[in-house]
Amino acid sequence: MTTLRRDRFGQIAEEVFEPLQRYLRRRVTPQDAEDLLSEVLTTIWRRIDDAPSDRVLPWSYGIARRVLANHRRSSRRRLRLVERLASEPPTQHPDVADNQPDPEVGRALRSLPHADQEIIRLWAWEQLEPREIAVVLGMTPNAASLRLSRGRKKLAAALARQDGEPSGHRRGKDPEGHNDD
Repeated sequence: MTTLRRDRFGQIAEEVFEPLQRYLRRRVTPQDAEDLLSEVLTTIWRRIDDAPSDRVLPWSYGIARRVLANHRRSSRRRLRLVERLASEPPTQHPDVADNQPDPEVGRALRSLPHADQEIIRLWAWEQLEPREIAVVLGMTPNAASLRLSRGRKKLAAALARQDGEPSGHRRGKDPEGHNDD
């Protein structure tokens, strides 16, 4: 059956290729015509059992016409989307620090190697567990847990370097009201 289908498709493609190519090139750019012709031939292959034994070319033109109509609808939708986006005020893409509750954390995070930044973001921002991070990064859960632990230590050290003090330590009064100097 496959050989019969392939032979039938070869006969049809030979008969309709050039006329369909001319038909499409008269209506769209040469690049689009080539893409659409491929789509038409794919549809012909899928529907080869529906192909009439006579009048194959008109049947193929019908397929090309529908493919072309779909292409035009898609182009109009794309154009409307571009126009709508162009009319909207531009949005500022937030910096990593803008996504942090504290700009110092953002600076410290950016000072880390990219791999450490990513694992910390997956844990802190996306609230993934180490076993889930392992799936995202394609590693074992144990490796993800170790990398997360190391990344958190590096982040704490980077924060300490910024402050000149250990992470989480603030100068001022302790809970009992005494200066901690």
